[in-house]
Amino acid sequence: MHMHRSSSSSSSCLPSLCSLHTFIGLAVILCVYFTLQTSISLQDKSLPSEQIKTVLPSSLEFLQPQRLQSKNIRLVDQQPFRPYEIPSTDQPPPYPKPETPTPKTTTTTKTTTTTTTTTTETEVLGGLAEDFVITWGDHRGKFHENGSLLTLSLDKHSGSGFESKNKYLFARIDMKIKLIPNNSAGTVTTFYMSSNGTTHDEIDFEFLGNTTGQPYTLHTNIYCQGKGNREQQFYLWFDPTTDFHSYSILWTPSRIVFFVDDTPIREFKNMESFGVPFPNKQPMRIISSLWNADDWATQGGKVHTDWSKAPFVASFRDFSASSCVWAFGSSSCDGSDPELMGSENGWLREELDSKSLEKMKWVQKNHMTYNYCNDKLRFHEGLPKECTIRRSKRGRQRQ
Repeated sequence: MHMHRSSSSSSSCLPSLCSLHTFIGLAVILCVYFTLQTSISLQDKSLPSEQIKTVLPSSLEFLQPQRLQSKNIRLVDQQPFRPYEIPSTDQPPPYPKPETPTPKTTTTTKTTTTTTTTTTETEVLGGLAEDFVITWGDHRGKFHENGSLLTLSLDKHSGSGFESKNKYLFARIDMKIKLIPNNSAGTVTTFYMSSNGTTHDEIDFEFLGNTTGQPYTLHTNIYCQGKGNREQQFYLWFDPTTDFHSYSILWTPSRIVFFVDDTPIREFKNMESFGVPFPNKQPMRIISSLWNADDWATQGGKVHTDWSKAPFVASFRDFSASSCVWAFGSSSCDGSDPELMGSENGWLREELDSKSLEKMKWVQKNHMTYNYCNDKLRFHEGLPKECTIRRSKRGRQRQ
């Protein structure tokens, strides 16, 4: 019985094993089949290698520098493109060629600029600019109206000044000046002639500013061989800030005369024969300045400059001169000049006539506020010699 059961069980397992192997075999065959079909399908849909070479560069042409430099970009000056350079019309072309001519637009611009500068210089060289040059003030002194007007200004940082291009040994000079209006306290405007050195000669107009409504002080002085102390001061008989007025110096071998609007206000004669120095050997320039002197200029320094009113401006125009110009160690009016006695140099022999003397006396009587020849307290050892000579002459004339 036992042997029969065993034989029957073994024979029943054989069909199952056969079925399993058959299934696996069929599955493998199907996998191989589908793999081959997929490969064939992909091969049918791909591009040939020649077609790839044609299409790929066309779509990525911007990556080819040889075509970029020859077709797509041009420099401003048509130079070949250099890798990594970025040309711009807002700047000069990179690495310009030395032989490349300047563009017309640039040339035109330069020509226009040069022409404008030349025209400006030509215009400025008229009027006062022909005779004077701004010497200090960092542009606070300026020419206007093609050189016919000159202004000096003063602020808290600096004043300004100018001087003549020429030196003179004797002259009649005239300048119209309009002084600082309103509150000019602490300021000093000057117009004078001066030589150089410690023993210099000098002939001064100085205008001392004042508070609004108060008169300017016109201060005059004469230096001979470095020594001054010959002051005379006046109040003017008009407001010198509302309009231009003429201020003149006559300097001849025989006298110095100060004029205001052609009215003489002071005369200093050559008294060298009495031992009084007279400025007749040193050539002088004409100088003007505007500066701050509030430690003494207004009421002895009691009133100081009000900087809230700055800048302070003084104006100059209509300069004229009859003069002996000093150049190369000699004067244009030396004794060998045949025109010395001519009408052009008649001013060298000018004297005050009786009418002019009366005008000067009127000014000194009514508008003089200080005269050094009357200051015995200051000159306690005796008045200067020129003061006593004049008085002795007047005494003899009265006798």
